[in-house]
Amino acid sequence: MNYFITGASGFIGKRLVRKLLERDGSVVYFLVRALEADAVAQLREYWGVDESRAIPVVGDLTQPLLGVSAADKKKLSKKITHFFHLAAIYDLKADAESQQRANVDGTRNTVQFAEAIGSKHFHLFSSIASAGLFEGLFREDMFEEAENLDHPYFRTKHDSEAIVRRECKLPWRIYRPAIVVGDSRTGEMDKIDGPYYFFKLIQKMRKMLPPWMPTIGLEGGRINVVPVDFVVAAVDHIAHLKNEDGKCFHLVDPTPMRVGDLLNTIARAAHAPEMALRINAALLGFIPRHMRKALMALTPVRRIRHAIMKDLGLPDDILTFINYPTRFDCRETLRVLKGSDIAVPPLDTYAWRLWDYWERHLDPDLSIDRTLKGQVTGKVVLITGASSGIGKATAWKMAEAGATVITIARDKEQLEATQREFEANGHHLEAYVGDVTDFAQVDALVQEIIADHGGVDILVNNAGRSIRRAVENSFDRFHDYERTMQLNYFGALRLTMGLLPKMIEKKSGHVINISSIGVLTNAPRFSAYVASKAAMDAWTRCAASEFADRGINFTTINMPLVRTPMIAPTKLYDHVPTLTPEDAAGLVADAVVHKQVRIATRLGVFGQVLHAAMPRVAQIVMNTSFRMFPDSDAAKNRKDSVLPEMPSADQIAFSQIMRGIHF
Repeated sequence: MNYFITGASGFIGKRLVRKLLERDGSVVYFLVRALEADAVAQLREYWGVDESRAIPVVGDLTQPLLGVSAADKKKLSKKITHFFHLAAIYDLKADAESQQRANVDGTRNTVQFAEAIGSKHFHLFSSIASAGLFEGLFREDMFEEAENLDHPYFRTKHDSEAIVRRECKLPWRIYRPAIVVGDSRTGEMDKIDGPYYFFKLIQKMRKMLPPWMPTIGLEGGRINVVPVDFVVAAVDHIAHLKNEDGKCFHLVDPTPMRVGDLLNTIARAAHAPEMALRINAALLGFIPRHMRKALMALTPVRRIRHAIMKDLGLPDDILTFINYPTRFDCRETLRVLKGSDIAVPPLDTYAWRLWDYWERHLDPDLSIDRTLKGQVTGKVVLITGASSGIGKATAWKMAEAGATVITIARDKEQLEATQREFEANGHHLEAYVGDVTDFAQVDALVQEIIADHGGVDILVNNAGRSIRRAVENSFDRFHDYERTMQLNYFGALRLTMGLLPKMIEKKSGHVINISSIGVLTNAPRFSAYVASKAAMDAWTRCAASEFADRGINFTTINMPLVRTPMIAPTKLYDHVPTLTPEDAAGLVADAVVHKQVRIATRLGVFGQVLHAAMPRVAQIVMNTSFRMFPDSDAAKNRKDSVLPEMPSADQIAFSQIMRGIHF
């Protein structure tokens, strides 16, 4: 049996050809835009056949009679038993003009060509989109009833189907697949489409929150998805049946899932948090359409919407399909498939395969250079306080990645020792001696750095001061708050504002502020430290909003407890789990690579949510830790202790559960 296929190199077409070639004696002719030997060879390898059974025909979908040569038309005359038309644009992001050329004009050209060569049967791959946004149940024998065809994809799929119904003189069959996802057996997929648009959001949620934490999401209409292997098997079966011409077949899931259930199924497969509370998007339907359009036309709303959609990788009109109103009857399809063992498998049986394949092959981040070397090579990185702790470990990472690393620190001797250590290992650390709390010194250092390096590309405000002392032990120590604020807020702010003008001039820059998990959890005993970090966090949020369109990024890292010289006076910390400076430097490197607005641990985010949602409960939790862990001898101004503070069993258990939180 001889077949002709357009779109043979596409996701569905390639698999359909392989299925057809499994039939004894079958030969497939397929349309190609140009005779590219490598591409044709790869297709034949995929299909497992030689040139005698897979024969390319050079042509162009947009040309009359597909632009096929007279010689090829003569060779194909009266030879084709089944002509399959799959070539089309299946992309919600594609513009209307290109969809018109490919989907509508291309279908007309294909029908005319199939008639010209005397094909016996014509098979059109349409889509459930041809129904538009029909309210209610759309049967397989319905067509003219389609409504709300405003979207270019809906319109062009409807119009292409109309061409076959009204103009095709050959016996024809039409197939309307639902949203086609990857192979249920392998997860293999070729592009981001349909539910895949939400995979990046699910991935972001997984990174932010533990899988057991319930979240709030949207509920919508029923979304119909089918795996590609079902579509291919069904079409192969139906196409070869007798007495089924002039009919349309819905290749859909008879029991489609609601949007919320589908997303939760994917979330479970991804080990991400599920939406426990789902708000029905239909509630927004009370707003008249003209008012919604007017609202969306406002510049602030438009920019916000565009930014959110871009960040999540969603097409601008994806929300149109959240409340998808159409259900699809498939009784005819079920009738012809009865007894064939061809059926739509439940999504939860193969969702993990879809996720795994997407994360390994289709995640957009995979195509971006996410290496630290790719982000910092040749760039100037300024890290304050790089002579020890987090700053030193971060400077080491940046130097290894090829950055020009500079630092500011007060201790000249320690700074020189750090420089020697770097040089001994083949790295260079350019050091500037200065006190960040002295504004005159900061201003002079800024001018010196600009003169030497032309400014900085990345600024890491790491130098800081921490004081662990209860408020009731600080009544006569107001200077604790002054000096903490002077370094952690005013000093960092003075340096940042001194370097920002050059970043503005370059339209490029990144400011990373090392904050604290205490800002999210409101840690007791750290009122001075947390207040100073919170002040810098607030300034950063304001500045980030102002510079969002200027090419300058701001990142706040709400760092958990790190074993550095800064926490050494609190001997209790010797016995509780903490991050190493290298672990902390890894978070800074992640900020450089991904440029997140904020980096925080899941526990930190949970603490912030708890304080916002149930502030009284949060107070009780933190007060429990406050009473469980005493002030250090240093905080009490006692220096007579000879034994290290040893934690109790309750303290050890609490610190394990609340790993990284200051107490």
